[in-house]
Parts: sequence; structure tokens; C-alpha cells
Amino acid sequence: EVRLVESGGGLVQPGGSLRLSCAPSGFTFSLVAMGWVRQGPGKGLEWVSQINHNGALTDYANSVKGRFTISRDNAKNTLYLQLDSLQIEDTAMYYCVKFSSSGYYSADPSTLPRGQGTQVTVSS
Repeated sequence: EVRLVESGGGLVQPGGSLRLSCAPSGFTFSLVAMGWVRQGPGKGLEWVSQINHNGALTDYANSVKGRFTISRDNAKNTLYLQLDSLQIEDTAMYYCVKFSSSGYYSADPSTLPRGQGTQVTVSS
């Protein structure tokens, strides 16, 4: 059974930083691409970032490019999302998602397995 457990969220002031983690189980993490999506208040799921199976390829939403960094440690079976220069608009529940292949592809994020999420709140 695929299981994804996110952690690291919290309350932070604008301009602050957080590091999110995702601990997967139930599949061979090093063989599949992963991603992060978020859902802000009253909004739908939004892609944030994607990473291929070995970390060589990444992609970011324009809204977070240059501020967020996705990475993975296949030896530790962990996916990360470093959030820097946080803005109030980044307030959302953040979820890690699992692709079904080694590379990421265009997909409706609601169709991919995801965890329970970790809340990020940016407020002064």
C-alpha cells in the first residue's frame, strides 16, 4: 500500500523559510518521480514542483520559481521541499504526490496518490 507522510509545515512570517519533508512507503521510492502540490483556502490543487526519479530533472510553477527548491535523498527515502522568501499567498496545505513512472508528466494532481498534507501558514 502506497503511503506518503508529509511534515515540516508551520506558521512563519513573510520572508521566512520552511523545509517540508515527505516520507514514502509501500513502493520503491528511487524508481519513481515525485512532486509537491498545494491547496490554498478556497482553491483547487495547484502544482508546485516535480522531480524525476534520480533528482536530475526538476520543474517549478512560475509562482514559486527561484524561491522553492525540490530535492530528494533516495538513500534516506525522503522527498524535500525548501521554501524560502515565503509570501502570504503561499499559505496552503502542501501534499507530496507520487508519479507512476521514473519521469514526471502532465497530470491532474487529484489523480495521483498523495499524503494527508502539512499546513503552511504565512502571516505577520
